[in-house]
Amino acid sequence: MPVYAIAQGRVEDRAMLDRYLAAVMPTIVAGGGRILGYEENPEVVEGTVAYPRTVILEFESAEAFRAWYDSDAYQAILPFRLGSTPGSLILLRGLPAR
Repeated sequence: MPVYAIAQGRVEDRAMLDRYLAAVMPTIVAGGGRILGYEENPEVVEGTVAYPRTVILEFESAEAFRAWYDSDAYQAILPFRLGSTPGSLILLRGLPAR
C-alpha cells in the first residue's frame, strides 16, 4: 500500500535549503520515491498554515519510506533541511486500489 510523506516548513535559511535541494532528489529516486507536489506559497482555502512550504512524496510502502529516510545518503543531508526549514513531516497511508 502506498504511503505519502508530507513535509511542511518555513524557510529560514535559503542557502542551506538550496544545498539540501541540490542533493535530495537522487536519494528519493534511489529509495523508490517520487515527488507528487511542491509549493512554497500554497493557496490556503480554509484555516491558517503555520508552515507554508509543502512537499508531498510517495513511496510504495511505509517500509520503503523508512528505508529511504533512515538511509546513510538521506541522513547525511537531513541536517540541511532541519536547519533551514523548521516544520513538520507526517506519513499517511494510501487507500487500497479499487
